[in-house]
Amino acid sequence: MIITEAAAESAVSAVPGDAEATGAPEREQLVWPWKDAAIRALVQRIHQLQAERAQAFRRLEEGHRQYLSSGPPYDFPRYRSTVHEVTQAFAAASREVLAVEAELAGPRAQPLLASHVRRLQQLEETRLATVALLQLMGTPELTGQDNLQMHQLKMKVIKTMEAISEVLQDLRFDAESAE
Repeated sequence: MIITEAAAESAVSAVPGDAEATGAPEREQLVWPWKDAAIRALVQRIHQLQAERAQAFRRLEEGHRQYLSSGPPYDFPRYRSTVHEVTQAFAAASREVLAVEAELAGPRAQPLLASHVRRLQQLEETRLATVALLQLMGTPELTGQDNLQMHQLKMKVIKTMEAISEVLQDLRFDAESAE
């Protein structure tokens, strides 16, 4: 699986509630491990999540290359499995990024840092949608359809990655100023 053990451990976990005190059936209380963490730790976690996303993009790209080289006939079930795995990794990272954003916007009262995290999330969504479209256009059935559009989409991915790097730099710089 693409998600590291550390990421899985850092996600929201459930802790049994005090069923005896209330007399109610046992309920689970959600606990977020980053609640009392320093802003620096939250920013480091964002960077770790970005590294996980980069790993997921590499796995998606590798899966697409394997799919294209598998045929004909093409091994679509294997590619579909890779896409599913990567989708789960992206969803887990996104949930945690959104939780960090909410923490920064709310209890930490750091709207500038929260806006950087929000922008980062938007850019990652754009990047994923663009990469998915590129992969779809690169399938054997559509290869050679519109080279200009393919080039434009590749440039969009590059520019989006540059914007992501800039947002991460701004986040790190502004986080240092906030502490």
